[in-house]
Amino acid sequence: MYSISRKASLHGEVIVPGSKSHTIRSVLLAAMAEGKSVINNPLTSDDGLSALNAARAFGAEVIEEPGVWIVEGKGKKLHVPENFIDTKNSGTTTTFVASMAALLDGYTFITGDHQIRRRPIKPLADALNELGAQAFLTRPGAVAPPVVIGGKMRGGRVSFSGFNSQFISSILLSSPLAEGDTEIIVENPLEKPYLQMTLDWMKLYGVVPSEASQDYKYFAVKGNQSYKAVDSTVPSDWSGVAFPLVAAVTTPSEVVISGVDFDDCQGDKAVVDHLIAMGADITKDSKNKRMVIKGGTPLRGGLTIDLNDIPDSLPALSVAACFAQGKTTFINLAHVRVKETDRVGVMENELKKLGADIETGSDYMIVNGGKALTGANVDSYDDHRVAMALTVAGLFAKGETKVRDAQCASVSFPRFFELMNKIGANIVLEE
Repeated sequence: MYSISRKASLHGEVIVPGSKSHTIRSVLLAAMAEGKSVINNPLTSDDGLSALNAARAFGAEVIEEPGVWIVEGKGKKLHVPENFIDTKNSGTTTTFVASMAALLDGYTFITGDHQIRRRPIKPLADALNELGAQAFLTRPGAVAPPVVIGGKMRGGRVSFSGFNSQFISSILLSSPLAEGDTEIIVENPLEKPYLQMTLDWMKLYGVVPSEASQDYKYFAVKGNQSYKAVDSTVPSDWSGVAFPLVAAVTTPSEVVISGVDFDDCQGDKAVVDHLIAMGADITKDSKNKRMVIKGGTPLRGGLTIDLNDIPDSLPALSVAACFAQGKTTFINLAHVRVKETDRVGVMENELKKLGADIETGSDYMIVNGGKALTGANVDSYDDHRVAMALTVAGLFAKGETKVRDAQCASVSFPRFFELMNKIGANIVLEE
């Protein structure tokens, strides 16, 4: 499916759906908990449903109702899936269920789509082996799924570079149910807000590490613990907020984005402050959990933005940087190159098709903004954030921007195009 976007003026209110990262943590913890958990406002995107289906595969009973999931967890009585687990396009689900599988007496086969089968998981598999489980990749010389995981994880001491926070979160989430104690050492923790999110959800379900350093370099978790069922509400997804936010900033618009929690631990809320620093007219209303954006104001470059902790924001912010006058530099991007796609290279290639002036290196991107963009045929590379970012670019580019495989936006933002059209985007979808 293609999305076709043209210049637009946006007016109205947008309510962004629940967070993908929160949803995945909540439903997998509910599966590992004892008793009935109620999850309000889960994200029913492709990734959220991948986690839900994985919970079911391990034996959790789930009732889906509008705006709520009711999960009857199995605690330490999770069972080996009767079939393989297909995590589709969800990297988070893939890594988290690997450690869950390591708790079970038997073998679990885990795979995903073509992108997942390219994303490295070997450091996590190696760590699980050090903790007493049995983990191996199915292809000789491979570093990515398919992966087979067998138990049982006994505990022990493991080290990570910190390049991928999901590996650390995976061990953190499952280690309380291991037979012994676990220590995790992290050399250079990146994406720290996601590690804090994991700790917050563990605490909500009744477990806290015996030690957790403030710099996220050391964690100690006691084994033989239990998670307890709870009722929770998934906050709005700040990673998703970035796209209607940038759309409103870069077009002559007046938009209200509601349902946002400025106190939430999601790192991507920093996108708001970066845009304000670029000159965007954004009013934060923390009390009423909303933002008011008056768009069309010229943005300015001159900023150096560190994406160490918020790698998912590069596609949206690089589009905003094209609109800004002057040079915007993004740094610490090495881990952005190993997401669903090499988002550094992909955004450079596709925005250049629209006429953008961009330079990249192994861990940086420089956008020389202010050049008028002209619509063109571009490719999402089947990456949800790339698809949404390029569609937004088309809202202030001259002519018509046609994005290939735009349907992948549903991975994290169901009804994205519908919600944008309700506030005037007039995005056309065609096969």
